[in-house]
Amino acid sequence: MAHIDNLVASITDATLRAALEEELRKLSNQRQFGLVFNEHKPESILLHQQTRIRRGDKVHVMVEDTHDRTQIDRTGVWVVDAVVNGTARLQDKADRDVKREVPTDRCVPVREFGDPIFPGLRSTGRLQHGGDKPFHAVINGENFHALQSLLYPYEGKVDAIYVDPPYNTGARDWKYNNDYVDDNDPFRHSKWLSFMQKRLELAGRLLNPRRSVLVVTIDEKEVHTLGLLISQVFPSARIQMVSVNINPAAVARVGMFGRSDEYYFFVMIGEAGAMPLSLTADWITTKGRTHRGEIRWDLLRKSGSSPSRRDRPNGFYPILVTSDGARIVEVGEPLSLDVDKSSFQAPQGSVAIWPIRDNGTEGRWRLEPASLRTLITGGFVRLGKFKGERTPVYYLAEGERKKVASGMYEVLGHSDDGSIITSVLDSTERISVPTTQWRIPTHDSTQYGSRLLGKLLPDRKFPFPKSLYAVEDALRFFIGDLPDALVLDFFAGSGTTAHAVMRLNHQDGGHRRSIMVTNNEVSPDEASVLRAAGHFIGSAEWKSIGICENITVPRLTAAVTGVSTLGEPIRGDYHSVDAFPMADGLDENIEFFELTYEDPGLVSLGRKFHAVAPLLWLMAGAQGPRVDAIDTDKGWAIPDGGTYGVLFEPEHWSDFALEVNARADSDQPLTHTFIVTDADTEYRQVISKLPSGVVTQRLYRDYLRNFEINTVD
Repeated sequence: MAHIDNLVASITDATLRAALEEELRKLSNQRQFGLVFNEHKPESILLHQQTRIRRGDKVHVMVEDTHDRTQIDRTGVWVVDAVVNGTARLQDKADRDVKREVPTDRCVPVREFGDPIFPGLRSTGRLQHGGDKPFHAVINGENFHALQSLLYPYEGKVDAIYVDPPYNTGARDWKYNNDYVDDNDPFRHSKWLSFMQKRLELAGRLLNPRRSVLVVTIDEKEVHTLGLLISQVFPSARIQMVSVNINPAAVARVGMFGRSDEYYFFVMIGEAGAMPLSLTADWITTKGRTHRGEIRWDLLRKSGSSPSRRDRPNGFYPILVTSDGARIVEVGEPLSLDVDKSSFQAPQGSVAIWPIRDNGTEGRWRLEPASLRTLITGGFVRLGKFKGERTPVYYLAEGERKKVASGMYEVLGHSDDGSIITSVLDSTERISVPTTQWRIPTHDSTQYGSRLLGKLLPDRKFPFPKSLYAVEDALRFFIGDLPDALVLDFFAGSGTTAHAVMRLNHQDGGHRRSIMVTNNEVSPDEASVLRAAGHFIGSAEWKSIGICENITVPRLTAAVTGVSTLGEPIRGDYHSVDAFPMADGLDENIEFFELTYEDPGLVSLGRKFHAVAPLLWLMAGAQGPRVDAIDTDKGWAIPDGGTYGVLFEPEHWSDFALEVNARADSDQPLTHTFIVTDADTEYRQVISKLPSGVVTQRLYRDYLRNFEINTVD
């Protein structure tokens, strides 16, 4: 609707414009249910660093008397019809009869939402502190386009996504523009929701459909609309919201309750689920058997939902015990619904126990007879105090049986009824899944977000970083058992998510990788000061105080090296699961990239391989050396210690195939190969000679096709 409003406003006929505005007003006032918001399509990005102008490009025109390529006039989007002697002949995108001529150096290319992009990555630095471990990646770029670029190497392969998006508070005093309300938006949140929807849809394509999780944090401003949006974008996922106390002191507000929490949406895809972890007493209620360290025996009679005999007739059967209730003799067969239990006669010397509910009605057992017999044999069924046919029967559920099998609980012997006797834990920690209320001291965003970041970056500030341990804990429930997990954050901010992933690796020796997408924006106030001093976007002065260069890169560098931005060992220790000096650093590798926009024609000619090369390396696991340039001598490249190879000239396919096969029989087999050819027959011939386990891709056709089809209507 907001886009329609803009189009209607451009109509020159006043009478027609007024009539259309009135009809649109009537439509917008009609009652609508569910998640209601206007979809904002005209989201775009200026490619201010791109100076090459070609026919067919969309451009904005810079205002007069400026060298700042982000200062554009208000004439809208123009299409380049021709370029002659440094002058661009332009046509108005909305009205091709309107034309103008502008020097090409006054034209700034623009990509509108839905336009195909052909991205590349340019390395801006790397940090090697983790031996031969795979690299984490930090990408400086517009996050929607970065997500599109990541579809090429990682569609359906990401194990976890954690994002802390801007909260739509209206704040303009920090580095993210945190206000997405549009003047034409009657719902006051449409622009933010439209912004989020586009990115969540791409995130869904990146997540592994077999098992993965998306974690989205939000405050009270958009929690309800975000929940509806997530349900709409992920209709088949299991979704749960957790309240996390991030500010024990609370934020006082006149006439309102003080706010101390924010909300984490966990979107569980496929088989993903929160797994039981060893948790401290902070996570666990001070009441009940779990807290006392005893193994948990659950009542075999079903309670809660669907507890009656009619709900599952196969669960209504007698359990025969000795006449003194000392032990189980036999498990009977289910009675059909039309058979009264009084018709069953227990053998002499035994008593039949039935699942009779407290209100006297007929209930059911949780297990069918065959399953119960198996558990009895294992000692996992226990009798309670003898009460005749209402004697309680208890059993160990699967989670508790796993604790016995793992040795967490030691089997000390057996009771008279054959049930196992286990040890009692004397530790303050328990294996458990917590509730949806997290009130954990280390989740304090002031103490373990802002102040922790201040230890790494004592000479600079970043507003509202997440608690390192809150992010770490949220991820641990889903990837704690995935030592090679791939984690993405496309609102990376200061880089807390990458820091948390590195901490998880430190705890179990894992090789998890993170991909952080951030930008290098400055706050509006900082931008005004820079412009007044004659500095423009893209200048060294501007870049030096942007989020990525001033916060994300130095934060992760400090975390890995153990040295602060002042060149001193970081003071203090890590807390939570494993405590150790922050000055010890972390054994990790990171590479920093900038997202670039490439000419598809030059890509197809092989003249932009250096820009595509990092994407190939990421696809192959971001481990070992990278092929950054075309090998014109051999016609192919397979670096020592690398995980992939590239065949640049198909006529050398035989030597290439020999080397790939030789590596398959070594301790460093290749995982991926990339073949440069346009001929289907040639491509099939090459891959037929390669080991079956190697993933093959064709350059540059697969790359170009990927981004041609990954456009949005």
